[in-house]
Amino acid sequence: MREDRARAADQVVPADTEWSRTLARSPEGPPPPPVVQRIRIRYAKRGRLRFTSHRDFARAFERALRRAGVPIAYSAGFSPHPKVSYVGAAPTGVASEAEYLEIGLDRHVAPAAIREALDNALPPGLDVLEAVTAHGGSLPERIDASEWIVELPGVEFAQLTEAVEAFVASTEVMVERLTKNGRRTLDARAAVVTITTSPERAGDPGAPNGDASCAILGLVVRHATPAIRPDDVLTGLRSVSALTLPVPPRATRLVQGALTDGGRILDPLAPDRDADVTGTPATTPA
Repeated sequence: MREDRARAADQVVPADTEWSRTLARSPEGPPPPPVVQRIRIRYAKRGRLRFTSHRDFARAFERALRRAGVPIAYSAGFSPHPKVSYVGAAPTGVASEAEYLEIGLDRHVAPAAIREALDNALPPGLDVLEAVTAHGGSLPERIDASEWIVELPGVEFAQLTEAVEAFVASTEVMVERLTKNGRRTLDARAAVVTITTSPERAGDPGAPNGDASCAILGLVVRHATPAIRPDDVLTGLRSVSALTLPVPPRATRLVQGALTDGGRILDPLAPDRDADVTGTPATTPA
């Protein structure tokens, strides 16, 4: 047996073999058409569809592309994929009015037609709100913060205000989260730019009905790695106070964009919208 192994080790596989030809094989046929137009899209996750995971949304969106007849461009190779780039997807279980993605097309189409076709092809609750032609710059570089509103049914306004005051007074608020790489300890305080409280606002879309009390938490949070989510902030509030949550909270992302020195969040699609009007290439805000 030892001699057999020695003889096998001495054998050299000839360069021109079926195996080497298989390794060098290229996809048959011509390469896919190039990207000639990029469209940036803002969409919402509402109602029960807030429980859609990012992976489930991606599958639903690719089906919608096919159903709507969008001339999506594809990558090259043996397993071509549609040219879709997602930016800052919201966590599963939270609603959002400001989710963003970018698609590449292999022929020019009016953005308004893309928006309407995709909105009709997606289920109610996954709503395409806007589509604009990309005019340069990087979409991810225009997004580094989010504004959230969190409804807290069963929580008194005074109780929430006391917890927020303790949170703001803390230099750091460490919380634990279970991630795919195990438990991580995060500073929930460091990422929070502003935090506000208010009582229930009558007439708001999705406002709770029949709750004896419902305090409202407002947040502006910087994006970080790993991201600080509204539930991390709520964990931090409970750790620095006697705050309890008798009913699961309802979080909604209102805005995503670039955070200015004055604490304002800029619309990431505004440069592309302006470029459509002026014909000047868009630039990423400083």
